[in-house]
Amino acid sequence: MSTMITAAGLPARSITSSPYFTSLITVFLLVILLAVGGAAYPGFLSLQVMFNLLIDNAFLLVIAIGMSFVILSGGIDLSVGSVLALTTMICAYMLQTWHWNPLVVIAIALAIGTLFGAAMGALIHYFKLQPFIVTLAGMFLARGLCYLISINSITIEDPFFVALSQTQLPIGDCFISPGAVIALVTLAAAIYVAHCTPFGRAIYAVGGNEQSALMMGLRVARTKVLIYAFSGFCAALAGILFSFYMLSGYGLHAQGTELDAIAAVVIGGTLLSGGYGYVAGALTGVLVLGSIQTLIAFDGTLSSWWTKIVIGGLLFIFCVVQRLMSLRTNKK
Repeated sequence: MSTMITAAGLPARSITSSPYFTSLITVFLLVILLAVGGAAYPGFLSLQVMFNLLIDNAFLLVIAIGMSFVILSGGIDLSVGSVLALTTMICAYMLQTWHWNPLVVIAIALAIGTLFGAAMGALIHYFKLQPFIVTLAGMFLARGLCYLISINSITIEDPFFVALSQTQLPIGDCFISPGAVIALVTLAAAIYVAHCTPFGRAIYAVGGNEQSALMMGLRVARTKVLIYAFSGFCAALAGILFSFYMLSGYGLHAQGTELDAIAAVVIGGTLLSGGYGYVAGALTGVLVLGSIQTLIAFDGTLSSWWTKIVIGGLLFIFCVVQRLMSLRTNKK
């Protein structure tokens, strides 16, 4: 039986069986969404609209980066949305009630998020608990701590936070926010760590087969704790960016964001089984979700619930594709 050869000179079967095939599909899907939007709505492809995708979803991109590390290791983290909300509450309360220096507040919030994630990672590894259960408990704990601080929304009036919220960094005739820049810098750093450092290679090894990683002499315990610590750090950083964006702390902030982050990572091409994927896929996944929301906003006649419906359909399709690819790999 002959094998179809692509324009790049590679067998089509080897491309479709690659674990990175879904990443290519995501890029193709993003191009289609942008092309449809550009054809249907004037101004959709303007540079400022593209920047707005990053500005509005900077916090989600940061959370998706941390989630990428967790899923690459074969785990899951359901606590990130609640940690984001807790971070906004901590920042708002310290700034408005105690009037602390904003840089000190940011440092404390990041440290709390990191320690929270590290504690969950330690429980998962040393007590052999399922990540789903541990992070689910973390989700309820962090959300509950929000209401110990206050049951009401706390407005942030600190000059530093207000200035960052209103700052627009000019790029030609357009602008981008400091939060979007921080998200892109975080993405670049995460790509380097994941693909160019021993820690990154350990993440892929643990996600591929934890027992094999142990037999290879890798420090699996340290790796897993650091993975969840990094996810907690990213959730806290996202909470700070969300505080810049909303200028408030509230226990109901970011409900369901953990599911959006998982969807972005999976749609971005990272396999749920762990061990395969690109951290950069978090960006394309977030942009796909943002493009869907923007298309619905430009249309103006569709309910916002269509965003969830479309994302749910895409997530289902990508999960099925990943499962089929896993079955083909196992047969080999």
